[in-house]
Amino acid sequence: MYSGVVRSTTSRKVLTLVIIRKGSDILLGMKKRGFGAGKWNGFGGKVEPGETILEAAKRELQEECHLRSDSLREVGLIEFEFKGDPVLEETHVLTSDVFEGEPKETEEMRPQWFSIDNIPYHQMWLGDKYWLPLLIQGEQFKGYFLFEGEEKILNYELKTS
Repeated sequence: MYSGVVRSTTSRKVLTLVIIRKGSDILLGMKKRGFGAGKWNGFGGKVEPGETILEAAKRELQEECHLRSDSLREVGLIEFEFKGDPVLEETHVLTSDVFEGEPKETEEMRPQWFSIDNIPYHQMWLGDKYWLPLLIQGEQFKGYFLFEGEEKILNYELKTS
């Protein structure tokens, strides 16, 4: 997909990531356990066998913060690679400003609304500061990030459509 980037991965994991918007606010969740614990993030996870990307995004949103949305739209595709890990994470980014319910804390995530002028990038994945502003501006995008561990980006590419 991207020129000049050599991937050493041997398998692919398909994931979803949902960012809910309300006016000039976005909903993020503090990851409480597992991969990415201690970071603010959108809501999402692995696409299960037999599920579409949209079905998985809806399921994960409901499981992680008790919101429902039939208006999710895909706005981005980001590939994440971690040096030394043979799995490439193909992450489909979806968003909506139409949803039902009130965000509620779950075993995995603690949801909180943030003004787009006060997003806690310092407590998020390093790559989020590059692609999240594109989502906020209404852009569609594709990207690739190569990480070494969780706190160092070795290489990245980001393109808007």
